[in-house]
Order: sequence, then C-alpha cells, then structure tokens
Amino acid sequence: MNQSHNTLRVGLLGIGLETYWPQFEGLEERLRGYLGVVQTKVEGTGRTVVNLGLIDNAPKAVAAGHTCRQQDIDILLIYVTTYALSSTVLPIIQRAKVPVILLNLQPEAAIDYASFNRMTDRTAMTGEWLAFCSACPVPEISNVLRRLSIPFQQVTGMLHDDPQCWSELESWLIAADVQKTLSHSRMGLMGHYYSGMLDIATDLAQVSGRFGTHLEIVEVDQLSALRRDVSREQTLAKVEEFRSFFAVDEECSTSELERAAQTAVALDAMVVNNDLDILAYYYMGSGIAENEDTMSSIILGTSMLTGRGVPVAGEYEIKNVLAMKIMDTLGAGGSFTEYYAMDFKDDLVLMGHDGPGHPAIAQDKLRVRPLRVYHGKVGRGLSVEMAVKHGPVTLLSVVEDKDKGFSLLVAEGESVAGPILEIGNTNSRYRFPLGARGFVEAWNARGPAHHCAIGIGHQGLQLRRVAELMNLGFHQVC
Repeated sequence: MNQSHNTLRVGLLGIGLETYWPQFEGLEERLRGYLGVVQTKVEGTGRTVVNLGLIDNAPKAVAAGHTCRQQDIDILLIYVTTYALSSTVLPIIQRAKVPVILLNLQPEAAIDYASFNRMTDRTAMTGEWLAFCSACPVPEISNVLRRLSIPFQQVTGMLHDDPQCWSELESWLIAADVQKTLSHSRMGLMGHYYSGMLDIATDLAQVSGRFGTHLEIVEVDQLSALRRDVSREQTLAKVEEFRSFFAVDEECSTSELERAAQTAVALDAMVVNNDLDILAYYYMGSGIAENEDTMSSIILGTSMLTGRGVPVAGEYEIKNVLAMKIMDTLGAGGSFTEYYAMDFKDDLVLMGHDGPGHPAIAQDKLRVRPLRVYHGKVGRGLSVEMAVKHGPVTLLSVVEDKDKGFSLLVAEGESVAGPILEIGNTNSRYRFPLGARGFVEAWNARGPAHHCAIGIGHQGLQLRRVAELMNLGFHQVC
C-alpha cells in the first residue's frame, strides 16, 4: 500500500443549535471544549483527526460536507453535544460519503440533581441541562438516516471515565483502518485456479467493487525471468536469512535451500516491481521445466512475505487471501488452513495446509522440511511445518453473499497442545465450544469455500465491526 495512505484520516465534528448560544451564556464554549476532549482521545499513531468544529446550522453543514471531501476523510465521527436539528446533520453525511459514527457522549454519568436544583436562575439551569442533552436528538437523526437507507453506527456513553465507551469507539476506528487498508491494497494474481475447485472461483468485479482492492495480473514467466537474474551473492545471502528466519532441518540439502532462496529473491523483486500488498497464486508449471522449478520452490519465500504483511495464498485463493489480509491488519496473523481430519476421541478438529505459514502466530519457529512430493501438485522441494500458538484463535472465511457480495464467516475456538501430523505442512488441533461435530456442521451450513484463515485471539466482535462498517454480511457460528 502506498505510504501516503497509511494514515487513517478521521473526520470529527460536533453538532448543536445556534439558537442556544445567545440564550445560554458559556454553553457554546463548553461544548467546543468537549469536542476537543474527543479529538485528544482519538488522535494517535497512524491517525490524523480533521476537526471541523461545532456545526450549528444548515449552511455550515453544507460547507462541512464539502470539507470532508476535500480533506479525503476515511470515517466521520459526529459528536452529538446537545440538541441539534437533523437538517444540520444530513448535508454533511450526504457529501462525506464515508462510514458514520454517532457519538452520544454525556460529560458525566449523571446530572448532580441536588446542585442543579439549588440553582436560582432557571435560564442557567436550562443551559446546564442542555450540556447533558446528547441523547435527545439521536432518535431524530437515526429516523432520517434509516428512512434514507444511510448506514450509521452509534457509540453511547460518557466523555470521561468510561473505558467501555472508548474501547467500542476504538474498535470502530480499527475497522475503518481495515477498510482503508483493503481499499488501497494491490492484489497480485499469478497463474490460474486449481482445476475443479469450483468453490474458490471468485467474481473479480465483486472483489474490487466491495473491498476496493486493485487486482493486478502477474505472470509466472515474469517470476521465472526475475529468478534467472538473481546473483549468486543474493542467493547465498537469502539462504543465511532462511537459517535465521526458519528452523531448517538437517535433511534439507544445500541445493534445495539455494533453489528456494533464488525464488525468494525473485519474489521480493516481483512484489516491489508490481507494488503488491497481497498475492494469490497457483500454477502447474508442467511442460516448462523452468516454471516448474520456480513454482515448486516458492514456499519459503511466500512464508517470509506473509510474515512481512504481504499475505500469500496458494491455489489461487482470492477470497481467502483477503481473509488473511484482514486478520493480518488486525494483528492476528492469518494463515491458510482447511480441515485435515476430525479427532472424535479428543472432540477436536485438525486443520492445516501446505504452502505459506504466518511466522507471527506459530507456536514455535517455522520448521523447514524436504518433501519428495507436494500432494496434489507438481514437483517436490522444501515446505514449512508449524502449529498455531496454543490459546484462543479465530477462523475467518470470506463467503459469497447474494445480497451484499460477500459475508464474513467467523468461529472462535482454541488451539490446543497434542500430537499433530508431522508431514511438512502447517497444522494444529482446534477445540470449539460447539464440539467438533457441532462446529463442522454449523460452519459447513454457511457454504464457505474449503479454505479459511486462522488467526490468534478472539476476533469475532472486531470482525463484526469490520463487516458492519463495510456493509458486508456477517455470521459467527461460535
């Protein structure tokens, strides 16, 4: 992703009613102060707050809407500071055309009734009440937005001493960051689908249209050509990098390590040359020895790319590499996985996959093993073996949705210790609250492709926020 797009641009404004300012001394200044508090709490690394001030009439709202577009904001926070007209809010949202969060934040937990009722000036009393009146216009605003089918979200709570409220807002901002990342990412597509896997076939117009992700077709021939130009020095340097990055089995021959290193150097160059943030690939390579050599030595290089924030999925799995990118953006990793077997004795599911693994979520260092055959694929070479860190995990699948293009399918479970299949693939043991039978049936019933992304931690709520902000479907089985 272009470095200029790494910062989330957060639009922030307060709304009020200009009629109040001459009536209630100090109210306007007090509400502007509250808006400043929100800005301070929202600002942080990777975020820029565009503060549009306190908007209190329709002309200012139109101007603020234009400013939102000029400032290229990614999300709009509307702080309902006191009563405000819905006609003040609508022009802003119509022009901004970004996700909207309504902030219904009181300054404190409650009005101090005793102190309030001791006030002798009823005008001052009304002014004090209006400073606590955030909740009043939210139904009015919501009514108008619902009637116009304009999506919005709400955060309700207190300006101070309310961790739950600010944690909720933070999760919406994280979701906005995921949306921005996807919409500024470039996905490389190299090769073709694995013949016969109808479930992974994907409508590319829907991918670009729903996620905003640019799709760039890259040729296996290009990677082979780049590989041809890799120097001996570059190859040996990459081998040393392998030995630091992976736990390399003694069985791995020097020639195979060098073959994989040569491909890894070429992969790095291809990603830079095409400015790629994501890559999905699959290619038989049969009949052209050079291409077969390239594609059968790709796993170590793609694992390193995945660990550096450029997720790579085999079998041309476009939907799943999107799931991997989402999980990686959340800091949860995101490794390619599928069912391997069920263990009815221990009531768990074994899941894994060949190809790239995500080193950040591995229980131990990724282990490199030689394979005499890649099952179901052409060639032989080096592969990585890993188990996902023991503890809470989340499965994510991006699934076609007739109404919304795509849905996010989620399951939370636990990666548990125990024997795995030591076959040179990533694989782990997962336990789910529904039990092995219940999970498998509930997951399958939603019609996902047979691949999904595995990440660490329980990310269900955060993924729900992502789906809601991006107007995608969402279903969590457990």
